[in-house]
Amino acid sequence: MLRRQTVVHTLAAATLMAASSAHADLDTVRFGVSPWPGVTVKTEVAAQLLEAMGYETHQDELAVGVIMNGLVNDQLDVYLGNWYPVQATMTDPRLADGSLAHPAKNISNANSGLVVPGYVHEAGVESVADLVRYRDRFHGEIQGIEAGTGINDAILAAIEADKAGLGDWQLKESSTAAMLAYADQKIDAEEWVTFVGWEPHWMNVNYDLYYLKDSDESGVADILSTVWTLVPGSLERDDPNLYRFLSQFTVDIEDQNDWVYQYSHEERPAEAVASEWIRAHGDTVATWLDGVTSTDGAPAIDAVRAQSDT
Repeated sequence: MLRRQTVVHTLAAATLMAASSAHADLDTVRFGVSPWPGVTVKTEVAAQLLEAMGYETHQDELAVGVIMNGLVNDQLDVYLGNWYPVQATMTDPRLADGSLAHPAKNISNANSGLVVPGYVHEAGVESVADLVRYRDRFHGEIQGIEAGTGINDAILAAIEADKAGLGDWQLKESSTAAMLAYADQKIDAEEWVTFVGWEPHWMNVNYDLYYLKDSDESGVADILSTVWTLVPGSLERDDPNLYRFLSQFTVDIEDQNDWVYQYSHEERPAEAVASEWIRAHGDTVATWLDGVTSTDGAPAIDAVRAQSDT
């Protein structure tokens, strides 16, 4: 297993904003981590590679808005969970003024929106408009995730504007874990339920899900998403080597589905999931590290292979 140096912190916003912004170099790479399994494991993979290259890493588990501010205010260096389009309004002004930058799309063509179990789809639920036809079966409820997330806000906006006939529906906001626990109970009993789904996530491995088609431009279904790597606008100048690695760090949806399944559903430590994957996927890692060096100037892939062999 790769040497573990990463320190994970869960901080209140006030704690992070009070932290010193002094950062003379990037010997230490500070990750902001939103509390989503996919971002957790993806960050761990990147952190283990950077540690093998000679960097130290820190991971701060924070709300998305706090991460954005931390990147702008030189308190964080990398965020691997910048979902588009749902986080676009938070990010675009800062990209435009140069305070933030997008080195790469680390996940492309990810689907998100409202989902139903396969047996509900087979019964005739194809689109968001079909939810209204069977309102009683769903009890007029949509199961959501954490309050303040982009998809929840889109659902609330659709309800307020009565798009696709959702005006008298309710969004039940909760944690991702609580939403999926509720959905699991419903699916186990073959009862009707609609909830927020996305990929990459273990739900796509564990359940037979159908992503609803959009209707009435509701904005809550059939959302094709991209996940960007987000960094301070100055990072390419401050550490071009790190920036090159991040610009090449792209992940297949199937790999991240598997990471999340092992970490969140099988409850394996993120460190173990990441190190085992790195050992088994040397060709992909070599692509990520093409032209990248370790902190002593040697080829980064050599340092990672040496660390993996210890």
